[in-house]
Amino acid sequence: MERSRIVVAGASGVIGGALVRSLVADGHEVVRLVRRDPRGADEVRWDPESGRVAASSLAGCDAVVNLAGAGIGDHRWTEAYKARILGSRVGGTTALAEALAALEPAVRPRIFLNGSAIGYYGDTGARSVDESAPAGEGFLPSVCVAWEAAAAPAREAGVRTVFARTGLVVSRAGGAWGRLFPLFRAGLGGRLGDGSQYWSFVALHDEVAALRHLLDREDLSGAFNLTAPHPVTNREVTTAMGRVLRRPTPFPVPAPVLRAVLGDLAADVLGSARVLPARLQESGFRFAFPDIDGAIRAAM
Repeated sequence: MERSRIVVAGASGVIGGALVRSLVADGHEVVRLVRRDPRGADEVRWDPESGRVAASSLAGCDAVVNLAGAGIGDHRWTEAYKARILGSRVGGTTALAEALAALEPAVRPRIFLNGSAIGYYGDTGARSVDESAPAGEGFLPSVCVAWEAAAAPAREAGVRTVFARTGLVVSRAGGAWGRLFPLFRAGLGGRLGDGSQYWSFVALHDEVAALRHLLDREDLSGAFNLTAPHPVTNREVTTAMGRVLRRPTPFPVPAPVLRAVLGDLAADVLGSARVLPARLQESGFRFAFPDIDGAIRAAM
């Protein structure tokens, strides 16, 4: 992509922050959508949960990237927090998609790159799935289906719309791995449940590179799995973390304990998602860290 003006929602998150740094380093102009009062000309206020964003803030931009949403693992899944997980994604996506559709074609961004997640597929057990698989059943699949459907106004207006179905991002800065690194460094890490569940991971470096790839390629639209090509079980993750960090991994956490502590969130932790990046690889994308050991080392 030539030097562009790109709007990013969710720029304060792990992925959004890394993407913004990458774009700015390459000379792109980034406008951040924020939920507080703007602190500079490169920030615009919006309210994703109530669906308010000024269409004029998107006019003349080349791309809109939406990575905003309440953290999946930040809180116990009460009914209120599940409503927030859903509302923050659907409300924000709807607001942006409708704002894009309202703009005149001459000033309308060409690309709407919207976040999604491999939670779309639900628990796949040991069965491998790619983008051709249908949505699964349960809370997270229903969130992802509604999240992606909310982008319809932009797509119907002719904006190239892409969904980044992201896996578990290997990063010390947040998410599942943000919690794992301190535990394993302290020698307190261990498998979760029986460890047979698949974790479809992606190095943060590859996540950002894939997002940039999807932005650059004008011929790509629809859903793409942003996961490394070699999913591993939680038991294999535990072994790799111990190997790379050179720490013992003696403390497995039994499934009943996880359910007692995490409530409904435990189903996501103990669930298995063996997800492959078929469309991403078919488009020519190459992973810098396709294997778990490399992804962990890249995050250190």
